[in-house]
Amino acid sequence: MNTSATDEYDVPRLTPAVQWIIAISVAVFFLQLTVVRPADIVTALAFKSPGDLTQRPWTIATYMFVHAGFLHLAFNMWTLWLFGPRLEQAWGQRSFSFYYLLCGLGGWLADLLIVHNGSPLLGASAAIFGVMLAYAMRWPDDEVRVFPFVFIAMKVRWFVVLLAAWTLIFGMIALHPADGTAYMAHLGGFAIGWLYLRAASVPSLDRLRQRMSQIPDVPDEPPRAIPRTHTRSRERTTEIDEIVARSNAMARRQSTTLSLPGKVGKQKSELLNLVLDKISERGIESLSGDERRLLEEMSKQLRSD
Repeated sequence: MNTSATDEYDVPRLTPAVQWIIAISVAVFFLQLTVVRPADIVTALAFKSPGDLTQRPWTIATYMFVHAGFLHLAFNMWTLWLFGPRLEQAWGQRSFSFYYLLCGLGGWLADLLIVHNGSPLLGASAAIFGVMLAYAMRWPDDEVRVFPFVFIAMKVRWFVVLLAAWTLIFGMIALHPADGTAYMAHLGGFAIGWLYLRAASVPSLDRLRQRMSQIPDVPDEPPRAIPRTHTRSRERTTEIDEIVARSNAMARRQSTTLSLPGKVGKQKSELLNLVLDKISERGIESLSGDERRLLEEMSKQLRSD
């Protein structure tokens, strides 16, 4: 699979969650072949009927780690290895693991509600289909070569679309396929994954409130909101702001002398210092009328210097 050249990081061959999923699935299959009879593993870990919800509730999750045969296991784990590490690298181990299990539960729910024929539900395909969907939504233009089309480079978005269409068609034709393929479970993984990703992309009300602020209502117009980042017009600069700026400049000139040069006497210089201190501590709104007049007088004298 060719990944985008603009990635800011190197994707490892195996990330922690993907590694654990593959390891558990392989270990369970190894037990099926050696220590425990396959039928006993299926009975203990696969989901079979609604009665399992009370008798063996863990099977709604453990069914994802049981496989019907080597090819079933190999294809699922290879597909997970192909698409999973980059997605986990982008999301983080916890988020990826949650999403994987959620899609698996979506497959279980779809199979329970639509098929419900009493045959054991097993395999990671529903969760894998959810992973492929998430990858295609995030990196749709990446190219992939998948068996049996190994000689054809296909964009991930079209690969996932064709796979979903193929699964839907066969699922509608045969709700109870002879080969035991749980097409509806696969589509359930797709559906839950899509709903989750769509919901995660919608901004929450809290985030909207943080980004928006109310402005005063305009007569004959409904209330409206504007972003907090709305730029202020420079035309709002008042004459008082200019006076303060000039007064601050004058105060800096006073730092080397205790009195103002020229026309301003020592008493006014001290009063001006007090006014500037007051502005610094409380803001210009705290000034009295006399103090504002003093600022204006100082500003006029500065202009005449």
